[in-house]
Amino acid sequence: MQVVITAVGPDNRGLADPIVHSVTGMGANIAEIQMYDHDEESVFSMLTRIELDPARFDELRQAMTEVARRTKLSIRTWSPEIIGRRPRLAICVTYRPEPALALLRAIRDEHVKAEPKLMIGNRDACRGLAEQFGVPWFNIAIPEGTAKASGTGSTAGQASSGTRGDAGTPDDERMIALCDEHEVDFIVLARYMRILPAASCWKYAGGRIINLHHGLLPSFPGIQPYHEAFASRMLTYGATCHFIVPDLDAGCQIIYQSTFTVPPGMSRDEIIRRGQEDNEPHCLVEGVRRVVDGEVQLHFNRVVARKA
Repeated sequence: MQVVITAVGPDNRGLADPIVHSVTGMGANIAEIQMYDHDEESVFSMLTRIELDPARFDELRQAMTEVARRTKLSIRTWSPEIIGRRPRLAICVTYRPEPALALLRAIRDEHVKAEPKLMIGNRDACRGLAEQFGVPWFNIAIPEGTAKASGTGSTAGQASSGTRGDAGTPDDERMIALCDEHEVDFIVLARYMRILPAASCWKYAGGRIINLHHGLLPSFPGIQPYHEAFASRMLTYGATCHFIVPDLDAGCQIIYQSTFTVPPGMSRDEIIRRGQEDNEPHCLVEGVRRVVDGEVQLHFNRVVARKA
């Protein structure tokens, strides 16, 4: 079976060796290794993708727990070969409800065979959507007048309460703690308009974070792709569903793109309306479906078709 191991923590010597020795000692074949040192932050990050005898998966997880204890690394051991249950999703939102609504409907209608374990927002704009579909809701915006929460411990499992900051500044560590607590397989950024820090990307690396970008990559990677395309007098607009890697909108991890063509002279507002209400939701649903159905995977930061 294929297994992805991620490790993130304070940089030090000899952090990779215990992981490599443990997996090779179990007879695993190493298919991919990526390592990165965040020098300015003194953070070490590592991804290891292996092929392992399924009978030894529990043993591997125990071994990684021991390595984490000794090295103080945050280690996650996960397999994309999900058996006996449906993939668990964390759906992250900010303002726009259309993509998340389309995904929840697709799950309800059995078009996307996944389980929405929780919805996470840095605003309360989509809280009603979570309540409509009976999905637990968590607002991770840091409350006004408080220091940044640690995102760990008992606070991770509590529903949001209190006054949230107008800036909507998210507690990124709490997002990861919530996903860990709910044993999420994939984090879906359904027009979640905040950049994940590199440490969060590494913790769920290996094709576990799916993002909807409301423009065609790599041509329009910015925060206002409709405006940029309109200024370039484009007649074709689109959206991109892609895996997240630490490089924002790098463009090489595209799962699915959908486009629509407009006639000359259509107003920018009408183009944006069509994109947000129709094209973006379709793009997200099809992208997530391809991932949870096991049609594609991320390998060395490149999207490839999985072997039948």
